[in-house]
Amino acid sequence: MSAHVAIAAAIANAIKASGVFVRVRPEDFANIFRRVEKPLVIYNQGGVFKTKHQYLISYKGFVFYTKTSEQIDFPKSVEVIIAESIWIPS
Repeated sequence: MSAHVAIAAAIANAIKASGVFVRVRPEDFANIFRRVEKPLVIYNQGGVFKTKHQYLISYKGFVFYTKTSEQIDFPKSVEVIIAESIWIPS
């Protein structure tokens, strides 16, 4: 097996293992967030030229993702984990 084929197979397996990511608008993310009984949000702040805030939440077997220029404020009851980085397969 050539190195290129092995790399392509590794990438395909990593994408399969990561599950299904659904990109939504920030307002749709807020609607999904309100449906989760005990929400756990993964958060990252990044950006090179301007700040971007990225959020992930799991709901009914899917992982919903949004990116905003403004930070979303969550109630204190929400568990937020700050991630060093968030990578979404394209």
